[in-house]
Amino acid sequence: MYVIAVYDVGIDRLNKVRIFLKQYLNWVQNSVFEGELTKAEYMKVRSEVKELIDEDFDCVFFYHVKDKKYLGFDEMGARKTNIDTII
Repeated sequence: MYVIAVYDVGIDRLNKVRIFLKQYLNWVQNSVFEGELTKAEYMKVRSEVKELIDEDFDCVFFYHVKDKKYLGFDEMGARKTNIDTII
């Protein structure tokens, strides 16, 4: 499945969440990651992020579709990284 993760977390947890998500997804903008995950990976990512955040103060959204071809979006400007070159 294709996943977009968007988060707003406290500064003391920000790097932990960012470093964790970089293991599974591509960092495309501040507080935004995207990429392909299996269902098992998706469940693991959700579970681990839940352990990293403070649910009373932080917010994380996971948007997902079965395949990126079903995702409609417009992009303007420069990305943080070129995801075509990530190995």
